[in-house]
Amino acid sequence: MTHRSYAHEKTKSGTQPGSDNERLEFLGDCVLNFVTGDFLYEHFPDKAEGELTTLRAALVNEAQVAAFANAIGLGEYLKLGVGAERERSRDRASVLSSTFEALIGAYYLDCDGDIESIRIYLEPVFESVVPALEHTAAQINYKSQLQNWAQVHHQKTPDYKIVTSSGPDHSKTFTVDVLVAGQVLGRGMGQSKQIAEKLAAQQALKKIS
Repeated sequence: MTHRSYAHEKTKSGTQPGSDNERLEFLGDCVLNFVTGDFLYEHFPDKAEGELTTLRAALVNEAQVAAFANAIGLGEYLKLGVGAERERSRDRASVLSSTFEALIGAYYLDCDGDIESIRIYLEPVFESVVPALEHTAAQINYKSQLQNWAQVHHQKTPDYKIVTSSGPDHSKTFTVDVLVAGQVLGRGMGQSKQIAEKLAAQQALKKIS
């Protein structure tokens, strides 16, 4: 696996297309997204489009794909330039996730575009993390679910307003109200505004359901 920093150092006139992982990363990203969508569609026949989209985003985001790379020690096989090595790029999620995408792209070419071979390889990888991702996606999805409801029923997006914030700067607690069309539908408390907003959205969803 060849990072662009290595290819640049080894090529006096600059990198040439195909001398590093970048073209393979592009291809692998396309293949990975397709197989992920197909996997989720088949495994969750009762989930709506929005839920599937949230799960897909969680399954192929940078941190998760980097975890797939770490699970097989992919970073050990990555050629890096001197500067990138010094900056410990081998351990960066962005580099590892791109390298995993390049691996999938290379695998796709090596098996002459047989998507079934890629599916056979990736499905057990996906299945090992989906239960945890379902829980995470449900937490993340409260705000988007509320937004969809507000747009359908009121043609407006929810407003989140901080009611109070208390405690020292390093350990604040926020209280947030969520309003739709001027009406308070939920309130949440958390140690960050984001957590408080999610909890407010969750309470609002319970109320409107």
